[in-house]
Amino acid sequence: MILTLDIGNTNIKTALFQGEEMLNYWRIATNRSMSSDEYGILLANLFEYNGRRLSDVSGVSISSVVPSINFTIEHMCRNYLNLAPMMVGPGIKTGINIKYDNPRELGSDRIANAVAAYELYGGPCIFIDFGTATSFGVVSHKGEFLGGAISPGIKLSAEALVEKAAKLPRFELQRPDSVIGRNTITNLQSGIVYGHVGLVTYLIRKMKQELGAPQAKVIATGGMALLVSGETDIDVLDGVLTLKGLRILYEKNA
Repeated sequence: MILTLDIGNTNIKTALFQGEEMLNYWRIATNRSMSSDEYGILLANLFEYNGRRLSDVSGVSISSVVPSINFTIEHMCRNYLNLAPMMVGPGIKTGINIKYDNPRELGSDRIANAVAAYELYGGPCIFIDFGTATSFGVVSHKGEFLGGAISPGIKLSAEALVEKAAKLPRFELQRPDSVIGRNTITNLQSGIVYGHVGLVTYLIRKMKQELGAPQAKVIATGGMALLVSGETDIDVLDGVLTLKGLRILYEKNA
């Protein structure tokens, strides 16, 4: 079995695969102060709760956008799984041609998303990851990662607005029934959610124009994708796209 870990700024998303089948999926809060032993015990408990054994894991594939935690997680893999993890980064085989000006700048999560989007849904395609940041990526019909765009995520935008504007209250992130809000809460919800819908819709349209592919498939992943998917031109919702990409990358490099 292959264990995949997508280490983000807010959560660590992890899944256990047997071949192409995903057996289990878990979300763990990203805690930079936790030790390798604390993460190891947490992982062991998750495995035990689901009737799995750590000894059944034969490989580990990791993407991370939090460099300060990488050593801790690598140490945990060596101590509790007796395995050296494969960290997605420069030098690994991806099966796609990365056309970034400097490929070393490309985040490992975006590499995993590009590989999964192309392998599973074909090209040309646009993938969007709704996390702490909302990141867009474009893959051509030839399997070339052409680039994309990065904007502040929905949750980050909401937190920044409330933190910097003293009189604005904290509010639940949900899509209001109408764009014209009748109170401060619905005004905030409308501005954040529908404002993000507008951003996503415009970027998708412009990317398809520049790609010359109006039929390009749009794949969305990430915790906030459901909030805007019904209002945009998103074709596929795949909540574990990154983890699937990590599994594919492990197989390409095993």
